[in-house]
Parts: sequence; structure tokens; C-alpha cells
Amino acid sequence: MHAPMSGDRFAAFKHPSYTLFFFARFLGAFATQIVSVSVGWQMYDQTGSAFYLGLIGLFQFLPSLVLMLVTGSVADRYNRRAIVAICMIVSALCGGALLGLTLADAFSPIPVFGILIVFGIERAFNAPAVQSLAPNLVPEADLANAIAWNSTSWQTASIVGPVVGGLLYGVSATTAYSVALVFFVASALLIFLVKRPAQKKSSEAISWGTILAGFRFILSEKVVLGAISLDLFAVLLGGAVALMPIFARDILTLGPWGLGMLRAAPGIGAILVAVALASYPVRHNAGLLMFAGVALFGLGTLIFGLSETAWISIAALMLMGAADMASVYVRETLIALWTPDEVRGRVNAVNMVFVGASNELGEFRAGTMASLLGPVPAVVIGGVGTLAVAVLWAVGFPQLRKIDSLDAPDSQSAD
Repeated sequence: MHAPMSGDRFAAFKHPSYTLFFFARFLGAFATQIVSVSVGWQMYDQTGSAFYLGLIGLFQFLPSLVLMLVTGSVADRYNRRAIVAICMIVSALCGGALLGLTLADAFSPIPVFGILIVFGIERAFNAPAVQSLAPNLVPEADLANAIAWNSTSWQTASIVGPVVGGLLYGVSATTAYSVALVFFVASALLIFLVKRPAQKKSSEAISWGTILAGFRFILSEKVVLGAISLDLFAVLLGGAVALMPIFARDILTLGPWGLGMLRAAPGIGAILVAVALASYPVRHNAGLLMFAGVALFGLGTLIFGLSETAWISIAALMLMGAADMASVYVRETLIALWTPDEVRGRVNAVNMVFVGASNELGEFRAGTMASLLGPVPAVVIGGVGTLAVAVLWAVGFPQLRKIDSLDAPDSQSAD
């Protein structure tokens, strides 16, 4: 039997190592958002190309795809805390490289894409380690609460980071990259302060069988397969983040600060839902909540694509963020609770590739489609596609739709 879910909204923070992890993840995510806004705006200023905006996402995703079979095994065999700390140091080096290019007035697509590939390699190793580390820092009864606060941390960074990034870039690109560099270093230091947690390491000899264990588990567990693939296709079709510089500059006639507001809007909606979920955990109808979240995400994408008014666009993006948060909360909790710790890194490596595909490849899809059809059709088609995915997956994965609670996975039906 699994331990019942704690009703204390701050249960996860009773564990000092988790508190350090929480703030380290916040600073790392904050710095990443600053870099993301700055690189996107600077690239569009330099090239005026929607296609190059799409390539920013593609070059960050490819390393996760190529290294997927390695990164998960590393997270299962080695100290996850150390892996995360090393990755934060690499992020700091990448931020420093972008700062150096800007100071040298040498910012151009080829060197920037090279730096983004290194960023992508760092994220490929960091993502499964981070996702697998959190369950090692709290008892199972507090895991759903920790996941909700993890999402709150990331979403808070998603709110404040783009706004601050836009404001800092308005001062200068140098200022933006300098602040991001400081935050990456601070994140690494906090992770080093986390006590090394207990971890069930994989002791099997390395073979194709052990490397592919994450795939085998996902394919055999239909609830996890449905949850991961739902997110993949929904966000792959619905993502419009890469096109925000175009909407901010050419459609809504906003400047860098306005771009920051657009980037922050999904986070505002998401953090409101995340705080509500941390305070009032989902007790029933979790599967239906996840599908409703995906459908509302698609609807928000459709409204954003059609809007030519700033406040309507921001409201639509807030709806997207709120809906996505509800869906992600259910999905991440299911994956964490249904996955044994000894294969958690490999499962999360696969999951992170799916998440990366939905985000970075989604940006590439949006940028490519926008270059062919224009930004508005690219976003509208994506929104309609996301709505269709919600319906198709609800029909195709009835066992996922029927999931009720999140605190006792062994009592759920997965037939």
C-alpha cells in the first residue's frame, strides 16, 4: 500500500534538502527564461527570420534525442545531485559564452546555435536527474505536494523571468546575460548544499536490455504511455512560444517589455493553478482533469492565434498556462508514483525527450509553418490540432481517462 497523500500545503518544505532543491531549481529556471527571451529577441533583431527562431528550439532538443539512451542510465547509476550541480555549471558557462559574444559584437546564428547545442546537452543530462532527484528528497506521502511546488517554482520563474529578461534586454543584452550567469552559479551552489539522498541505483550490468528498460516500462504501463504521449502531441501542435517575438513586434506592436509580458502570461495562469493544487490536492477525477486541461490549452492557443488585441492575447495565454499546469500536475504525479526508483532516471529521460519534442520541436514546427503560411495560421492550426488530440486520446486511452485519485496508484485500474 502507498502512504496516503499529505494534506499540509507546505509538507515538502519540512525537508531541508527539498527546500534547497526548490530554490536552486527556481534560480536555474529563472536564468534559463532570461536567456531564452534574450536569445530569441536578439536573433530576431539580427536576422528577422521566423525560421531561425524555430531553429533555436530544434538545436536545444536534438541533444536530448541523441543522448536519450545514455542520460537516463547515468541518472540511475550515479549521484543525481552531483549531475544536477555539474549541469548548472555548464549552463553558467553557456551563459558566459553568450555574454562574451555580445560583448565582442559577434552575436550571429552559427556560434549561437553552437552554444545552444551545448545548452541542449546540459539539459539532456539535467532533466532526468532533476525529475528523479525530487522523489528522493521527500517521503511518498509528500511527493504530490513536492511536485505541485516544483511546478510553482518553475512557473514563478516563467512569470518573472521573461518580464525581467525583457526589461534587462531593454537595458542591454549584456545586462541580461550577466544576470543569468549569476543565477546559474547560485543554483549550482545551492545544489551542492543538498545532502546526498538515498537512491536505489541500478546494479544491473550495462546492456541494451538495461538501457532500454525505460522504454519497456513505458510501453508496458498504459497509464504512463498515455500520459506522456498526450503531452507530446498536444504541445507539439499547440506550442506558440517561438512565434511570440513576431506577435509582440508585428501583430500586437509591443516592444521587448511586451514580449516579456506575453512570455510571462502562461506562467501567471499556471502559478495560480499550481498554488491551488498545492493547497487543495486533486482527490478525484484526476484523469478527466488532465484531458480537460489539454482541451482548454488548445482553446487558448486558438484564441491567441486569432487575437489582434494585447489584453485578449495575454488572457488567452494565461488560460493556456492554467490549463497546462492542471494537465502537467496530474501527468508528473502519475509518472513519479507509478515508476520504480531504480528505473526512474531512464523513464524520465524518455519523458524529457517527449517533453522536449513537444516544446522545442513544437517551436520548430511553429517557426517552419509560420515561414510558409504566416504566424496566425500556424498558431490557429496548432490550436485545432491540440483539441483533436484531447478527444482522440480520451477515446484511445480509457484507462487513463478513468484514473480517479493520485495517492494510491496500486488501487487504480490499468486494464
